[in-house]
Amino acid sequence: MEWNKQRVVVTGGAGFVGSFVVEKLRSRGAGEVVVPRSRDYDLVDGYAVRRLLAETRPTLILHLAARVGGIGANRDNPGGFFYDNLMMGVQLLHEAYRAGVPKVVTVGTVCAYPKFCPVPFKEEDLWNGYPEETNAPYGIAKKMLSVQSAAYRQQYGFNSVVLYPVNLYGPRDNFDLHTSHVIPAMLRKFHEAKYGGAKEVVLWGDGSPTREFFYVEDCAEAILLAAERYDGSDAVNLGSGEEIAMKDLADKIGRLVGFSGRITWDTTKPNGQPRRKLDVTKARERFGFRASVAFDEGLRRTYAWMSESAAVSISAP
Repeated sequence: MEWNKQRVVVTGGAGFVGSFVVEKLRSRGAGEVVVPRSRDYDLVDGYAVRRLLAETRPTLILHLAARVGGIGANRDNPGGFFYDNLMMGVQLLHEAYRAGVPKVVTVGTVCAYPKFCPVPFKEEDLWNGYPEETNAPYGIAKKMLSVQSAAYRQQYGFNSVVLYPVNLYGPRDNFDLHTSHVIPAMLRKFHEAKYGGAKEVVLWGDGSPTREFFYVEDCAEAILLAAERYDGSDAVNLGSGEEIAMKDLADKIGRLVGFSGRITWDTTKPNGQPRRKLDVTKARERFGFRASVAFDEGLRRTYAWMSESAAVSISAP
């Protein structure tokens, strides 16, 4: 791909993953990078999508926009998460096909996988069961992108790619305790407990579930490698290929932050999916991606950013 000749629209380009993707696009010399804002283009509205494409005439779309959140946010807003994510993705792909956009890369979610999926998750298992209930509406909405991508490729020859990243973390993440994912939520809880003098941190579930975590800058690089090198509608997992139990993660973050109190698990709260670990072979084979940031280093960078960021209002030492 000759980046200097590309007009790239990055939906969600001002967000967590998108901001790193935009930086990497500019470092690659992309000719023009457009980051549509939701106040100007509501991607749930088909007219707004058509207007965006008419005004920007992209040669490549990277669809990263999504309505996301942790277990609590998904549980409280299942209808909104389903509708908004479904309509954004389906309409954008359809209108991109109608407008003759040469390529679209879209990002799904690990939440699309079945609740009791064999570990490590292989792309071929996406349809072998229902997702974990707390985030199933969001996961199914994003999984529809794979159906649409394959159908439009078969009928129209439309070139779109669908990637499935595992749980992301890193600098610029969302640290709101109600809507954030597990790593930023834990970092904030332990940080506030330490500097607030608390003797206990209470976490959801029983600590037994496992998760794989994927550093945000690695994810941004994988997305661009797929844009450069992969032309297919087969789903491709993105991740580190490493798994950690929640109890071990809590201990690790407690040590990083310097919290010496007690960790209590609230078993009245849901655990979420029992295990998550991806088979990341296809990403390596199809477009040469391997994660490069070690987990401990990624956590250190994330905590440093959270501690220093004026955007996160947290009691400081």
